[in-house]
Amino acid sequence: VLAELIETFVSHLSESRSDCYFSMGNYKATDADVRKERLSSVQQLGVEMTVRYGKHLNLLKEHAENGLCFVLMNCEKFLKQQQRTVVSPLCCLQERYAGYDWFASSVFLIMSGDGEKTLTFLQRFSRLLVSAFLWLPRLHISMHLPVTTVESGIHPVYFCSAHHIEMLLKAELPLVSSAFHMSGFAASQICLQWITQCFWNYMDWNEICHYIAICIFLGPDYQIYMCISVFRHLQQDILKHTEA
Repeated sequence: VLAELIETFVSHLSESRSDCYFSMGNYKATDADVRKERLSSVQQLGVEMTVRYGKHLNLLKEHAENGLCFVLMNCEKFLKQQQRTVVSPLCCLQERYAGYDWFASSVFLIMSGDGEKTLTFLQRFSRLLVSAFLWLPRLHISMHLPVTTVESGIHPVYFCSAHHIEMLLKAELPLVSSAFHMSGFAASQICLQWITQCFWNYMDWNEICHYIAICIFLGPDYQIYMCISVFRHLQQDILKHTEA
């Protein structure tokens, strides 16, 4: 039901010019082209974890690896069309996105391992502003960002979402904010980890689905509210650890 709901919603928005923030470009997924590509060791490890998790949730069948590899390699080629060339010694600014694509993997599980549906959804979704915040590889060395921003190697999620989380935390949960300040560890660091991993390994699958759906339906600012609500939920534990 969730798969159909987000598919229909994103399909309608992506056909409306006023709702489209990015251009989609022309890209046709082909097996022949992506067969020549090879996933990095980090991506291969991510595929194994995703498939294992998907089978544990009874969402994936045998040979799901092939479908997920098809999605990831096509996403890489599709997003490459909207990247700029950057000469930098920073590892995170090399041609390939350094991490694993947790958002694409989450959508793959929501779509019950249907690679074609996942790819079609991601291509439409990439036109919407929310894709910049939920799907981190979307803006990797992107032509949609100013050159100075790209060269800094800092993702907009960090200086937009994480910055606002820090500001809201001070206002809404001053004790939690102080606890982080005293520890010398920024709350924004852990939030960036949560957001990058789509809350995998932190929340149950149902909650991960709710997080993705809420941000798609209500807007990317709900990413910030979600992190604040997690801190509110963990407040007593955080303060106990601070005392100890």
